[in-house]
Amino acid sequence: MSVEKKNLEGAQLLVVDDEAEHLESLRRLFERDGAKVHTATSGELALDVLRKNPVQLILSDLMMPGMSGQDLLRAARAIRPEVDVVVMTAFATIENAVEAMREGAYDFVQKPFKTALILRVVERALERQALRAENVMLRKELAEASPNQVRGRPIIGRSPAMLATLETIQQAAPSTATVLLYGESGTGKELMARALHEQSPRMSAPLVVVNCAALPESILESELFGYEKGAFTGANQRKEGRIERAQGGTLFLDEIGELSPPVQAKLLRVLQENEFERLGGHETIRVDFRLVAATNRDLAQAVKDGNFREDLYYRLNVIEVRLPSLRDRPEDIPLIADHFLRLYAQKNAKTVHGLTEEARQALVRYRWPGNVRELENVIERVVVLTRESVIDLKTLPAPLREAPVEGQEIRREGGKIVIPIGTKLEEVERVLIRETLKEAHGDKSLAAQLLGIAARTIYRKLEAERGPGDPSAT
Repeated sequence: MSVEKKNLEGAQLLVVDDEAEHLESLRRLFERDGAKVHTATSGELALDVLRKNPVQLILSDLMMPGMSGQDLLRAARAIRPEVDVVVMTAFATIENAVEAMREGAYDFVQKPFKTALILRVVERALERQALRAENVMLRKELAEASPNQVRGRPIIGRSPAMLATLETIQQAAPSTATVLLYGESGTGKELMARALHEQSPRMSAPLVVVNCAALPESILESELFGYEKGAFTGANQRKEGRIERAQGGTLFLDEIGELSPPVQAKLLRVLQENEFERLGGHETIRVDFRLVAATNRDLAQAVKDGNFREDLYYRLNVIEVRLPSLRDRPEDIPLIADHFLRLYAQKNAKTVHGLTEEARQALVRYRWPGNVRELENVIERVVVLTRESVIDLKTLPAPLREAPVEGQEIRREGGKIVIPIGTKLEEVERVLIRETLKEAHGDKSLAAQLLGIAARTIYRKLEAERGPGDPSAT
């Protein structure tokens, strides 16, 4: 004899209500339908349950003494953003329920409610969660099965920061919009520019690359715009500029923040009018290209300082993409290191199979000021110089072997805070308060609720950190 599966089989629910009788009634209802039900008589107790259990959905009364349902909603979303919240409300507080939905509640039900209604709302919320989880899993599988390739080079990264960057690149690539890439040296700005080009309708036309910082102003101008014969001493024949060569394709201007004011003005005209003249010439040349620019400078600040044209800045900054530094995506470091290890072992005919766990941890702890480029150089060096089949800690350069000293800092890895053994309790408290305040958008009362401490404790800790006489301490 087959047993029909219950609608909420295995679901983890948290029901919050200060009325014990109502709480018990809902518990029995959901358990009868197959759910595992946690209960709490206050918002404070609900947060404790949420921290300790894999709750999928919260059903909370809106009007409760102490922490209200809306306060609980905000706190729950700060602790576990993926958890949905359904608020329960009486007719007199419908307006509050609507406000709760604006703040992120999935739905609300009005008391007294029918059994069929509350079950339907819960089922719909769980179905949406299942679809959301399935979509995330599918995207992850696709990313792992077919990594992004640019000229045969894989773009490696599964960290949230890198996946978000790649998603923006994929969305922007088919458009004609100008893209401005921000990133430190070595983060892969040219690789991303190539990804934009190769995933665009212009992929069959040229990608022309110009490093604006590598050329003196006079040479850069002639390289960009070209020149006619006799335009200047040594101009013995006409030469096409890089802009002209990018016809129908993509022009990538790396380190665009280094352009001089005269070249900025000329580039602005090209972007506005889609035309220019070669140096020493009078013929107007029409062009059609897609511009991708990159910089490691703060162009907005350069505009304020009078070092960069505001009108050109807004022409460039149509789609802004910020490339994460390697230290901001430590979970990607072992993946990238393994890729370069295989690559350079094959190139150098070396039988190097991997890294010891100790060596991996050293790579993750190091701060990588040169980002991926520095990591690539380190791996190539150790592969070439090692006589062993596995890279161990002693094979790594001295700065990496000494990295544990710097690695004792409290740091973020993905969505978690990593606290090394031996960190002082005072430092742990300071970081937790600061990070919780960020999640609570500066709301000290909410941060206190999330941490389970009094708000005055946060004020006292902040004042102690700033020190006496600091005007920001008031």
